Amino acid sequence: MSNISTFPEDFLWGGAIAANQAEGAWNIGGKGPSVADAVAWKPKVSVKDYSAHMALSDENIADALSGRNDANYPKRRGIDFYHRYQEDLALFAEMGCKVLRVSIAWSRIFPTGEDAAPNEEGLTFYHDLFTEMRRLNIEPLVTLSHYEMPLILSEKYNGWVHRKVVDAFVRFSQVCFERYKGLVRYWLTFNEIDSIHRHPFTTAGIRKEKSAAGKAEQDIYQGLHHQFVASALVTRDCHAIIPGSQVGCMLTKLTTYPRTCKPEDVEATLKKNLENLFYADVQVFGEYPPLIKRDLARRNIHLEIQPGDLDILKSYTVDFVSFSYYMSMTESTDPEAERIPGNTILGVKNPYLAASEWGWQIDPQGLKISLLELYDRYQKPLFIVENGLGAKDEVVEGKVQDSYRIDYFRAHFEQVKAAIDEGVEVMGFTTWGAIDIISAGTSQMSKRYGFIYVDQDDEGKGSLARLKKDSFYWYQKVIASNGAQMD
Repeated sequence: MSNISTFPEDFLWGGAIAANQAEGAWNIGGKGPSVADAVAWKPKVSVKDYSAHMALSDENIADALSGRNDANYPKRRGIDFYHRYQEDLALFAEMGCKVLRVSIAWSRIFPTGEDAAPNEEGLTFYHDLFTEMRRLNIEPLVTLSHYEMPLILSEKYNGWVHRKVVDAFVRFSQVCFERYKGLVRYWLTFNEIDSIHRHPFTTAGIRKEKSAAGKAEQDIYQGLHHQFVASALVTRDCHAIIPGSQVGCMLTKLTTYPRTCKPEDVEATLKKNLENLFYADVQVFGEYPPLIKRDLARRNIHLEIQPGDLDILKSYTVDFVSFSYYMSMTESTDPEAERIPGNTILGVKNPYLAASEWGWQIDPQGLKISLLELYDRYQKPLFIVENGLGAKDEVVEGKVQDSYRIDYFRAHFEQVKAAIDEGVEVMGFTTWGAIDIISAGTSQMSKRYGFIYVDQDDEGKGSLARLKKDSFYWYQKVIASNGAQMD
């Protein structure tokens, strides 16, 4: 038996999904098209070429807005969580989930983002979802923006580049807070807000084709600034509308080690890590780090900051820091260093680590290192809201024997407990995902993360029947024992 002791009594064990990857029903119930609905499946592109999978053209957008060729857009169908959420929530409750991270599809509430009134059918769907979660004693952890902004706002304004999108998002958030104030107390503003540089369209509706010549990078930073301001404003509103609520930021934790102890590698690594932390810095400390401001000035990137913006950032900071962690990487100034894929980013290969089928290097101790680093820097509660292993699971004689997933999570959970033992305050752990869903980066179904198998292939064929994997029963025991039983 493992000799690991139990986690804090109020530790929130659970899972995570996103509306655009799970719900489906993309044009049902008054929902408008989102940016996710325009991301096509590209079966001929290598699964390790994330930039190619996330790239899109004017032709893609035109096709998406036409409503044709649904089969080419897997996120439009998801796993039909929209119609099957009661069945899925019952399974999550059976597994013992104390919390479930979900997101609200903005375009299900405001189809164009600027509608005169919210869509009541969309509001009712989430009210029913959260009510059922509460009935099953599952705490909702709700992300307001998870790669699913209304596509019309991208078309009209080039997404978050325009200041009007701040007002639209604040209005959307206020409606959510008012409607769900008796059901939801934990909120996240933007999923992986730093991803605006890696895939600006799905993160912020920004398209290079819509930017003036040479201004694409300027527009991305301007959109990011607007998201920072919006995050602060909705944090203010959430606290005012829902007494006792907590709002967190969400960061892609891209923990990076020096490839060697060569000083040039160490400096390059330091700068890469500071860049990664910058996004949480603004939302925790309420100001732009001086090194980042200097770097922007050196690159001639000048933000349009309205009077009062900096006061807003300083006045309404987040209550906790949440993050995704899937892998670590190394950095080197050697141009010949081998680079491998990770969470929609490339990093230098670490020879001491194994990797998944998609090339993501597996580093449980990196999670402990990340927790120590983040807690020392921010001194706020931390919440691991994404971590998991994508794999090609197979059903054999009615079972999915995914011991590799069990081994993966056991190693990561043990590192979390080790960090807690050293004094880190960790609120909870929502695994990605609680159930198989459409992959964010490659739009595949065959890249499976869940404890529950969904009978659907990359082309959308299958019964959608749910099947508990071996890992389901293992995680059930982990939660029931509060982390004491991991064997």
